[in-house]
Amino acid sequence: MRRFTEGLHGYVVAVLVCLAGVGLFLLVTPRGQAEYIPKRDYSITVANFARTVPYTVWEPEQDPEGWIPNSNRIADGENGAKVLHLGYATAEREHAMFIQSDEKPAAEFANRMANSDKSVGTQQVGGETWERRFREDKKQRTLIRVLPDVTLVVTGTADWPELGQLAATLRERPKSVT
Repeated sequence: MRRFTEGLHGYVVAVLVCLAGVGLFLLVTPRGQAEYIPKRDYSITVANFARTVPYTVWEPEQDPEGWIPNSNRIADGENGAKVLHLGYATAEREHAMFIQSDEKPAAEFANRMANSDKSVGTQQVGGETWERRFREDKKQRTLIRVLPDVTLVVTGTADWPELGQLAATLRERPKSVT
């Protein structure tokens, strides 16, 4: 037995046993070919956010067809403001995110979320005008709508029509909903 565990011969045998084990593992391990994007329900996060802020919260009335909500969080903004982030994988499998906050000044918040302070025009969504921003090096497009008490931002690598699709679903959350 000792001659199998010593010297070059023992080393070669050990390597072959390890490779056989790895090969067997790879052979029996199931591999799915289907895409998997985890779906994250954001309803509780939005409800918690609505309880912590003094203004009317906006939320998607329904998710756009084929989109998968895959992230949500409440973050601390500047000067004690809270920031809600809802992330999606779009139907085209790009990234889109809806962000809102009452952080002041609103222009600085919008600049930070868009990673740009340069407007590239406007876009009409549901009869409302949204400002467009584009950061080429990150392929990041952003729609911004500044309201008196909250700033709404829709941003991501999705194209303008997809970002507009998300912006079109946004509605004010009724205050009575808890």
